[in-house]
Amino acid sequence: MTASKQPPRAWQRMLSGRRLDLLDPSPLDVEIADIAHGLARVARWNGQTHGPHVFSVAQHSLLVEAIGGGLPGGDGPAQRLELLLHDAPEYVIGDIISPLKAAIGDAYKSVERRLLGAIRRRFDLAPPSPALARLVKRADRIAAAIEAVRLAGFSEEEAGRIFGRTPALPKAVIGDIETWIVCKPTAAVQACYLARFAALTAALPAGQFPVRS
Repeated sequence: MTASKQPPRAWQRMLSGRRLDLLDPSPLDVEIADIAHGLARVARWNGQTHGPHVFSVAQHSLLVEAIGGGLPGGDGPAQRLELLLHDAPEYVIGDIISPLKAAIGDAYKSVERRLLGAIRRRFDLAPPSPALARLVKRADRIAAAIEAVRLAGFSEEEAGRIFGRTPALPKAVIGDIETWIVCKPTAAVQACYLARFAALTAALPAGQFPVRS
């Protein structure tokens, strides 16, 4: 009699000691330290960027938060937290470039949605309103257009055609862009991501989106 086959392993062991099931993720297995650690080590643009360090998803998330925070409707701590965490599932599933996502279809997106749902439940985050979802998408595309030209070798014309033209932004946001568009060491980006998460959650109104210990 042959032994019954075990189903393929669907979980990943995190450095915190958690075992996160990628297909049926539990919010109890989500830790911000794991998210920051993973995102700081996942390269944007498949690593095809200029600079002595990879341009990580964590650094992209900080850039998106800075851009979105300067757009109408994005300046509150809850909105900025949504911007910061918009790519959080990539700490375990990686950053797949858009052409490959289109080829894969819904398989990647369904896993991404389940992971983001678990992350939201872990940190008691309400689903974004349609307006906030649009804001996040807009900030994400602006960041992608800037990264494409400054880091990934695109011409301005090509980046504008693919991601849209970059609008005029407030001077304070332009300063933040200059801070985050320069590739930084992994450990420094990880620390900045954690610090930004802590600052935003601390700034939330009392009783709103409490973070479980």
